[in-house]
Amino acid sequence: MEDFVSTQHFEVNFDGLVGPTHNYAGLSFGNVASLSNAKAVSSPRSAAKQGLAKMKALHDLGMVQGVLAPQERPDIATLRRLGFSGSDGDVLYKAATEAPQIYQAVCSASSMWTANAATVSPGADTANGKVHFTPANLTNKFHRSLEPLTSGRILQAMFANPRYFEHHLHLPDNEHFGDEGAANHTRLCSNYGHAGVEVFTFGRYAFDASKPAPRKFPARQTFEASQAIARLHGLSEENTVFIQQNPDVIDQGVFHNDVIAVGNQNVLFYHEQAFLDTEAKLAEMQRKFGEQPLHFICVKTSEVSIEDAVQTYLFNTQLLTLPNGEMTIIAPTECQENASVAAYLDDLVQRDTPIKQVRFFDVKQSMRNGGGPACLRLRVALNDSELAAVNPAVLMNDSLYQRLNDWVDKHYRDELTVEDLRDPQLLNESRTALDALTQILKLGSVYPFQR
Repeated sequence: MEDFVSTQHFEVNFDGLVGPTHNYAGLSFGNVASLSNAKAVSSPRSAAKQGLAKMKALHDLGMVQGVLAPQERPDIATLRRLGFSGSDGDVLYKAATEAPQIYQAVCSASSMWTANAATVSPGADTANGKVHFTPANLTNKFHRSLEPLTSGRILQAMFANPRYFEHHLHLPDNEHFGDEGAANHTRLCSNYGHAGVEVFTFGRYAFDASKPAPRKFPARQTFEASQAIARLHGLSEENTVFIQQNPDVIDQGVFHNDVIAVGNQNVLFYHEQAFLDTEAKLAEMQRKFGEQPLHFICVKTSEVSIEDAVQTYLFNTQLLTLPNGEMTIIAPTECQENASVAAYLDDLVQRDTPIKQVRFFDVKQSMRNGGGPACLRLRVALNDSELAAVNPAVLMNDSLYQRLNDWVDKHYRDELTVEDLRDPQLLNESRTALDALTQILKLGSVYPFQR
């Protein structure tokens, strides 16, 4: 494995564009925010615009920012696979009346959280020097297990050049290889274009029931899945670390590692209860990182409780390095509104760490459904040659921002209830919107209704 020699290196955030059927179905057992807002009235238009505003703001800060398209929902193809027949309207009606729980699952808006779309390893880390993508199988939740094939097609349309990009099929659809994507993957590096240490966080061992595991809520990522991703991506033992998430915090609503820790370049920002065997694993990260010191920023329980961390998504924030070299936290406004979290962040930026500022964004439509700023984006480290090979139509600029806002205004409803999802007209509206979107983003036929 060799470092790339390149003029520039970037970490590009590809944010999920919220779909036209954004709703609160409360499907995600173990996700406190998702369950607490079940069946509330949603605003697809507001949700999409909040996400676009965050993308544009990061673009304006000098970051390279991309857009990742949503999935088609309701998922008529899955309903037909499950035996519902007739016209699309008939399929919707039968599913809604005969199997309401299945019907709600195929209407889920969860693909907006693109941190779960895939795991990505940059070319500087991989044996063949290519950027590797593996869509997450998301087997723990039926509504999320519907995503991998379309996610893979969208990613292949965005990163199409085989000279630079390699795409893998998602792992076997079985709980033994439960894989939740980048939400349980962190990369530490001195520079985005240099070889780094890829940290895989898992919740349980699938083949050893004697090992620690949560008792109340499911551990969605397995050790065996994390190992498989590392093998597929051509990573070496010397640039990978596997660390187990603390089962006790999973049982307190920390369903993914990105709810309790976030890393960027030479910084790991985490809660003291985040992991098992913490000190030994941090020492392993430092050893594999090399001579330059890592900054381990540990938040004590006395400073911020697990409950406050989950409610505000203090760690489900984006930790970014701006073009001027300063590191900033992109946080939801909920962090600003919580006294202990706000006090902690005020103090953090005064400390001797690389994190120098905090910026707050309103993403309440996403927060109420169980995902903060970090859930909304997939991180892809690229050198300038690789970036030039990315589908340019998915990269944010002033023109695309305006065009996508106009698209949302034209196609999205202002309010949506769970009951509205059975309306065949909404399905037609959604398909019309997505068909137009694939033309804007030049994705080709990625949706089942287009194939």
